[in-house]
Amino acid sequence: MKTLKNISPIPGLFLGILAVSTASIFIRYAQAEAPSLAIAAGRLSIATILLAPFVIRRSLVELRVIRGRTLFFMILGGIFLGFHFASWISSLEYTSVASSVVLVTTAPLWVALLSPLFLKEKVAKWVLIGLVISITGSMIVGISGKCIVTGVALRCVPFDSLFQGRAFFGNLLALLGAFLSGGYLMIGRRVRNELTLLPYTFIVYGIAAVVLIVLVFISDQSLIGYTTNTYIWILLLAIIPQLIGHSSFNYALKYLSAAYVSIALLGEPVGTILLAYLFLRESPTAFELFGGFLILLGITFATKTGKKMAIVSSK
Repeated sequence: MKTLKNISPIPGLFLGILAVSTASIFIRYAQAEAPSLAIAAGRLSIATILLAPFVIRRSLVELRVIRGRTLFFMILGGIFLGFHFASWISSLEYTSVASSVVLVTTAPLWVALLSPLFLKEKVAKWVLIGLVISITGSMIVGISGKCIVTGVALRCVPFDSLFQGRAFFGNLLALLGAFLSGGYLMIGRRVRNELTLLPYTFIVYGIAAVVLIVLVFISDQSLIGYTTNTYIWILLLAIIPQLIGHSSFNYALKYLSAAYVSIALLGEPVGTILLAYLFLRESPTAFELFGGFLILLGITFATKTGKKMAIVSSK
């Protein structure tokens, strides 16, 4: 039987994509009653609490020896993750699910630009090709709500209107979330070579939870007083996109470059658009469908390199 340490990270990435694609849907339902920061704080707090019994049972010795730069980077990763969720989840109050998810998943651009500098990792040819194709798909999905096809003509809203109103503020928050997500992924790549998955996720999720709880109180919001349904949505957020989704990506970071893992995140808009159609009645346009196809094509190209890296790393 395979142990966790020699399971290929590639299937885990696809599991992670499916899991994180549910996040926007659960958030939208929870936002019917709870503010965004409270949802984010609840998500990370519950995830940390659920991990605690496993950490106590299996990883106390490893936790006790974490020191110095490793601990610093884990705390920094938790801070990045906390502010990532604060900005991204808040963006869903101002802009559409599709726009928010597409912008927040531009994180691979930041990773591709900064990994050679901070991680000394070159971006492989197939990963770069996959990144370009997937980002193109994301851009097409992003403009889908701003353009329509009339006959053979393409008509879009004036460019300056993209930078006005509530939607623009939401788009800025989502873009900030992308930058913070890129930093979180690069930090994970740096630290995961020194730690097993369980203590790493426990500390990073825990720090993120503390950051979000502080932001909740600063914003004069509350973590209590909501209906049972709202807490069920937050619990599902903690279990599916956080513990299953994010932990799958963190597992893969030990074996694959941060650039490749970040490209896998681009699969999230595809799953989210499908789920938004099924549960939120937000029908995908022809642009969104074509953009989704390009995103999946780009991930397929990047997988050419990812599979080779996974084989080498597991030896």
